Amino acid sequence: MAKRKGEQNDSKKAKKIKPSEEQGGVLPSEGKTSTAPVEELITKGKWKNKTRVLIFSSRGISYRGRHLMNDLRTLMPHAKPDVKMEKRDGLFAINEICEMKNCNKVIYFEPKKKKDLYMWVSNIPHGPSAKFLVENVHTMDELKLTGNCLRGSRPILSFDSSFDEAAHYSLLKELFVQIFSTPQYHPKSQPFVDRVYNFSIGDNRIWFRNYQIIEESGALAEIGPRFTLNLIKVFGGSFVGPTLYENPHYMSPNEQRREARREASYKYKDRVEAKQFLEKRREETKDKSYRMDPTDEVFYTIKPEDAKGAAKATFFRKK
Repeated sequence: MAKRKGEQNDSKKAKKIKPSEEQGGVLPSEGKTSTAPVEELITKGKWKNKTRVLIFSSRGISYRGRHLMNDLRTLMPHAKPDVKMEKRDGLFAINEICEMKNCNKVIYFEPKKKKDLYMWVSNIPHGPSAKFLVENVHTMDELKLTGNCLRGSRPILSFDSSFDEAAHYSLLKELFVQIFSTPQYHPKSQPFVDRVYNFSIGDNRIWFRNYQIIEESGALAEIGPRFTLNLIKVFGGSFVGPTLYENPHYMSPNEQRREARREASYKYKDRVEAKQFLEKRREETKDKSYRMDPTDEVFYTIKPEDAKGAAKATFFRKK
């Protein structure tokens, strides 16, 4: 009887081992292929990169800037929102807000005059930080493009070769990599790569585009949003510190509007001067009559049909 009890205990142990083997995947000694270990390597891992980006704005932001801010929050699963900040608190208070939110990167939108939108990108708390003027903003809802990708997927960051030519662009490239790249094994991210963030330089500006990778052909389809960043300054600290770079090609929106008004005034001045010159010319030639040459009448002929009065007798008509 003891032997039979032992056999029953061994069979129970064997039954307990089988489920654990099935959960752990196929053993290497069996030589069978399975996708379960590969999926576990992709989906299960330790979340080491704890980068969190705080994306918020100050009061007075326009509807277009608000939609752009929400689009960036949608694209970045490691982003955190916050309420609008009062402008009187100062930019240095953003460092304290990031510490309370447990964020080490920040994208801050600062509107002015309800027309212009500025964007701050900073590494908390030691910097560096950069200030941009946001231009040519087109949100996802506006574009209505054909591309569509999984929400929370990890992107591929593509940079133009011009980022390696200048020191300030290399610094911005590293800052963008740390902010826009989704950390591996992030709880809110998906283990797929189906989009591309493209940063290119043209006309002394940084152009941002978002593309979807199509599985069938590997082509790119734009999703949005799209916007242009006009660099103003790069600071050594977080919203403070020495100025590392200042863009010599930058022109403030106030100066651009002033130049546009000046060019419009030049057109008006040219039109007024042309009108004054025409009136002066008319007054000068008012008393002067055109001198006629008497020999010009030799070449003037009258058709018989047009002759009137005594002139009709000079024409001979055949009957």
